[in-house]
Amino acid sequence: MSMADNPEVKVESAKASPEQETRPKPKKRRRLKVAHPERCIGCLGCMFACSRVHTGNVSLQDSAIKIQTQGGIEGDFRVVVCRGCNDPPCVRACLAGALERKPDGSVVFHKELCTGCGRCQDACLIGAISLGKDGKPIKCMHCGACVAFCPHGVLTLEEVPI
Repeated sequence: MSMADNPEVKVESAKASPEQETRPKPKKRRRLKVAHPERCIGCLGCMFACSRVHTGNVSLQDSAIKIQTQGGIEGDFRVVVCRGCNDPPCVRACLAGALERKPDGSVVFHKELCTGCGRCQDACLIGAISLGKDGKPIKCMHCGACVAFCPHGVLTLEEVPI
C-alpha cells in the first residue's frame, strides 16, 4: 500500500519561506462583471440590493446597476453596470474633479466636490451613470453587494491585476 492510498498518512502542507512571507503580494482591484447576461430574468434583485446597501432605501432610481428590457415584453434583459474603463470618459468629463481615477484603476466619487452638472452621465458610453434624487451621480463602486442577490449567477466579482 502506497502513502497516497493510506488514509491515515497525513501530509504536511508546505510552509512559505521567510523571504516569501515578506514579499508583497501583487495588488488587485475588484470589478463587477456581467458574466452570464443570458440568465437574467429581470427580477431586479440586484438593483434593490444596491440601493439598500448604499442609500438605506429600496429604490430602483438609487441603484448603480440597471436592468433594462430589449425588444419589449418578449425580449431579453440588458444589464447596465460600470465596466471599470481603463481610460474612463466620466473622469475626463468631470470638471470639478469629483470623479477621480486612482492608481489601481478604480474610480472614486467625491460627493462634496460634485456640482451636479451631469457631464459624467452624458460622457458614460454605456449609460452606467445616472443622477439620483439629489442631482448627484450614482456610480457603481464594484462592492459586489448585487452579486449575492442575483439568483441566477448573472453577476460575478472578479479580481483585476493593477
